[in-house]
Amino acid sequence: MNISYLTDLANESGGILYVMLLLLLVALTVIVERTRYLAAMEKGGEKLIDKVKKDMHPLEQIELPKKLSQLPHAKLFSAVRHHSNCSPAALSSHLEEAIMHEVPRLDRSLWILDTVITLAPLLGLFGTIIGMFNAFHVLGDAQNGSAQVTGGIAEALVSTACGLMIAMIGLLFFNGLHNRVRIVLHQMETLKIMMTNRHEAAELTPAIKASQEQAQLLEIIRPAARV
Repeated sequence: MNISYLTDLANESGGILYVMLLLLLVALTVIVERTRYLAAMEKGGEKLIDKVKKDMHPLEQIELPKKLSQLPHAKLFSAVRHHSNCSPAALSSHLEEAIMHEVPRLDRSLWILDTVITLAPLLGLFGTIIGMFNAFHVLGDAQNGSAQVTGGIAEALVSTACGLMIAMIGLLFFNGLHNRVRIVLHQMETLKIMMTNRHEAAELTPAIKASQEQAQLLEIIRPAARV
């Protein structure tokens, strides 16, 4: 199987194989770009979660490195700084809003890969139908043998095989990328809960201290009152 043979197959498919080659290149471009992007997001999200766990400063005073400040997760820290005086419930709502604004960045271009997965088998089937027309057209010539007809049918099936191959490759990577998006979203939800809990604890701390001081004062006053 050489290049000239493949070119002949592509020409006999009515140009469908050329379109499928373009679809494969588009799918590979999306796969490479999204894999690198989401891998960086996932790794950075793990670092931010560890930073929130270990950093004892108030949330609005936590400084992020320049590289981590470009992550979608960093928008949660910005929301905390702008709404640090809100109640825990209101802060949770603002953090959820920040997450919703970042979701389109995470699954960007995945619709292209999904389209390729659906379109490639259909194009393959369409190319096979065109090839079958050409193969059965040979039957109209009495000089053509059955070997030419069956050979034409075999060549026509190449389009279907190519379409299925592209769809299988795309489906494997689409599921993997979709899982990475879910992991990043889970990281952002985890950060939201951690921030809400720390904000609530920071609000309760003065009240707890005041209650403890009041209890200590009562313990001092009671013996004096008995005397």
